[in-house]
Amino acid sequence: MTGLGSLVRLALRRDRLLLAVWIVGLVGITLSTASTVGELYGSLESRQQLGATAGSNPAFLAMLGPLYDASTTGGVLAWRWGVFGALLVGLMCMFLVTRHTRAEEETGRLELIGSAVVARHAPLAAAVVVALLASTVIGLLVALGLTGLGESASGSFALGLAFASVGWVFTGVGAVSAQLSESARTANSISGAVLGVAYLLRAVGDAAGDEGPTWLTWLSPLGWLERTRAFAGDRYWVLLLPVALFAVLVAVASTLVTKRDLGGGLVPTRLGPARAPGSLGSAFGLAWRLQRGMLIGWTLSLFVLGAVYGSVARGVEQMLEANPALQQIISQLGGAGAIVDVYLASIIGIIALFSAIYVVQSTLRLRAEETDFRAEPVLATPVSRFAWVGSHLVFATVGTPVVLAAAGLGAGLVHGARVGDVGGQVVRLVGAALTHVPAVWVVAGLALALFALVPKLASASWAVIVVFLVLGQLGPLLQLDQWAMDLSPFTHIPKVPGADVTATPLLWLTLVAAALVAVGFAGFRRRDVG
Repeated sequence: MTGLGSLVRLALRRDRLLLAVWIVGLVGITLSTASTVGELYGSLESRQQLGATAGSNPAFLAMLGPLYDASTTGGVLAWRWGVFGALLVGLMCMFLVTRHTRAEEETGRLELIGSAVVARHAPLAAAVVVALLASTVIGLLVALGLTGLGESASGSFALGLAFASVGWVFTGVGAVSAQLSESARTANSISGAVLGVAYLLRAVGDAAGDEGPTWLTWLSPLGWLERTRAFAGDRYWVLLLPVALFAVLVAVASTLVTKRDLGGGLVPTRLGPARAPGSLGSAFGLAWRLQRGMLIGWTLSLFVLGAVYGSVARGVEQMLEANPALQQIISQLGGAGAIVDVYLASIIGIIALFSAIYVVQSTLRLRAEETDFRAEPVLATPVSRFAWVGSHLVFATVGTPVVLAAAGLGAGLVHGARVGDVGGQVVRLVGAALTHVPAVWVVAGLALALFALVPKLASASWAVIVVFLVLGQLGPLLQLDQWAMDLSPFTHIPKVPGADVTATPLLWLTLVAAALVAVGFAGFRRRDVG
């Protein structure tokens, strides 16, 4: 571990602004949500009514997990924000570990550092320490903040440590994935896939209720967060599971470091044929070769996610018919209208945000090609800058309706089979999903503009998605002003199915996206490559 302390200080120095944004943002959102929940459900009667209905409905279980105890504000907070907050903590830790391990190897900086007096395991250990510190600080600040708001100390620390424990697990996941691939992009994709599987296991296990395969929830770190039962028994012993898994993953990662060459991955890059196919003779053909795996993976993933959410849509109507208070909650999540349609609009809105992650990944492939010095050889040929950028951007723009349609198809097939109207529901839900395309295009435009104008801040595109997630999912709950929620393009999308579709907001969003794309093309044309 020679050099560990110096590398930790270097990482903290480099990420001081990024870590401050993550920590302040996540802690602030959690405490603001707790304060607002206390105002909206100040009486014991209102919380008990919420628990009697939402806590046992498959739709709410799939979206948010079980509501174990509605008698306290903290219990409602753990249900309403727990899963989403833990997802963000997990993402933060994954990105941090990859940034200070595989990304450093890919750029050659780790080889330079390794030429000094630095042990082989020190860079990996430094990345793990930084991610552990960040997630643990978030957990402790959440616990102290909730205690300061008047919640029980035991429940507050159970929830805070549960948040941190998800970060611990995905710190280990990131450490292992960094050893598998030669690319930071692929390492992040592997970690993201593990996080997605964890979310799906939790959703399926929770939606099944007590009579279903609840063991699926126990296979997910997000399920462990729920089973900690913060403010509802505070089962601290569950935290031993993520601690044990973290220890195993870090041990595996530290062993794998010694079994590969610096800069290489355990999964070797597959050699291509001696002669390239004719399709690689164009910028678009090369972009298709680079982008196709991600497009296919996201299409299949969102199809499955749509099917999971669609499978529990029928249960919403029976639950809410006699509960006006809970109807108001659903309206805050997605709009107004028929109860099932409002639920479907809500889950399609969430899936649209997930599709924005694909769009940012696809657009920022440009930045990866540039920083890896693969853009210069392409641009040295007769390929123009416009053609090179456009060949990648087409997968963000055309891929958006593809992945959204897959999600609508999955939800429509499963929900339609349950209500006996497969054809009608497929048409309705595919159409509803495609309504979000202009909003996702705006995200693509923002990512392209950042890449072209301020390439060093291109990764801020991920922060844009987090902001839109908070505005969309917590904006009404936090009682934000309408102008603040209007900053998200997803706010302007009609809440379909169940609401009238007007072309005006969709047209304006498309024009905004087109303007951002034009700015991106113009900006990249005028700056140096690299």
